[in-house]
Amino acid sequence: MQRSSEHDGEAALARRFVSEALQNPYNAAILERLPLLGLPDAWLVAGCLFQTVWNLHSGMAPTARIKDYDLFYFDAADLSEAAEQEVQARANALFADLPITVEAKNQARVHLWYEQWFGFPYQALQSARDGIERFLVPCTCVGVHPGEQALGPTLYAPYGLQELYAGILRPNPQCPHLPLFQAKAESYRKRWNWLQIREMAGSPR
Repeated sequence: MQRSSEHDGEAALARRFVSEALQNPYNAAILERLPLLGLPDAWLVAGCLFQTVWNLHSGMAPTARIKDYDLFYFDAADLSEAAEQEVQARANALFADLPITVEAKNQARVHLWYEQWFGFPYQALQSARDGIERFLVPCTCVGVHPGEQALGPTLYAPYGLQELYAGILRPNPQCPHLPLFQAKAESYRKRWNWLQIREMAGSPR
């Protein structure tokens, strides 16, 4: 009975999260148009989603303080930078009327550039969901897929949503790059000062 109650609570929180994320009109527009790009395993992820929720929690406009809107897709057939840039160009054209920055990243090739860019090794991913699981802060590991039209968007939140709503920031054991975590967490707390940074590592669940 308790397990069923916990599941119902998680499902309700998931519905709440998607509903609040879609109060940002740019998130709604991106999800509506995303299928037009024809990208394999494509998701709207991370900041634009959870930061919208934090904005609403803080009494701010849903679009406030959001720096960019990230798209993940997974295309192992072409790992070239040129192919990723071509996708970015198509995304730029598709969302040109929106006053935002949309960045598209092929998760199949992240391991090729991550260490040179960030200074830490990065294991090759097998899907876009794998990429969502590797964000530096577990509560920010969220992604939304457009889903079937009749069913609505699909949420992927591998570590749940409790810590996201509680504002708890801690390192992700799946990506334990502590200097990067600290910089990211401090950046978040400057924008949403009610967030709590907990530096001890632990299980993401």
